[in-house]
Amino acid sequence: MPRQVRRRYLALKMVTKGSVSRKDLLTAIWNAIIQLFGEYGASKTDLAMIKYKPREGYAILRCSQKAHEKVKASIASITEIEGAPAAIHIQKVSGTLKGLCKRAS
Repeated sequence: MPRQVRRRYLALKMVTKGSVSRKDLLTAIWNAIIQLFGEYGASKTDLAMIKYKPREGYAILRCSQKAHEKVKASIASITEIEGAPAAIHIQKVSGTLKGLCKRAS
């Protein structure tokens, strides 16, 4: 019987000038992962955006447990999104979405 996939959920807070679309944010994160770890490393992250609130600059990402350190490093390396200066801070990391919501509030 295959083992269940272990995941990590990351709460992100963005500091940018202006609004950033969901697509632009996800593209910036993917590009950072590919730049640091290559396409093979990016394929192992199992990255997905669960929630995005552009007005608050808040996002929740899901990734594999084995690659969450790579995702964190890639997010920290982002300095601009679509040519505009940006900073993304990781607020919380949790093994469950429910736990992340409890800690974030």
